Amino acid sequence: MLILVTGGSASGKSAHAERILCERAPVSRLYLATMQPFGATAEKRIARHRVLRQGKGFQTVERPLDLAGLKLDRRYDGILLEDLGNLLANELFAPEGAKDAAFGSILAGIERLQDCCETLVVVTNEIFSDGLPYPAEAVRYIHLLGRLNAALCARADAVYESVCGILLPIKEEETR
Repeated sequence: MLILVTGGSASGKSAHAERILCERAPVSRLYLATMQPFGATAEKRIARHRVLRQGKGFQTVERPLDLAGLKLDRRYDGILLEDLGNLLANELFAPEGAKDAAFGSILAGIERLQDCCETLVVVTNEIFSDGLPYPAEAVRYIHLLGRLNAALCARADAVYESVCGILLPIKEEETR
């Protein structure tokens, strides 16, 4: 099962994604963190997310790059990938990132993660609607994140958007 949770900054999407995964993954849960601690703001966000997931039974793996190369030593009930926007930025802009191969590398990594769990919840970002002009490098990032989101939406069993803390279904899972 693939579930995509999107939303704007500070919309509550991470908390919703954690709750969804905890409901669907009864025992073994992996939190795959992609944010690199560049500066005090990033370090504060990382610390906040660690506190939010305390006591929820997550094993945490820091993986800012190369999802396809991740070797997991077991299968999980659920994996939470937090988040697609950070992963893409790392792949595009980090010296050791995939650069032009970022799109394919990330999709291959997500497919690999799906093979390692029953439920994969991917958190992504809604950054497409502010209408502001950006430098070419940022426009490329926004375009690629949009393509990744569209590709994952097409593959996902369910897609949700968090708006002001309210979780809205975009694509609901089919009942059997």
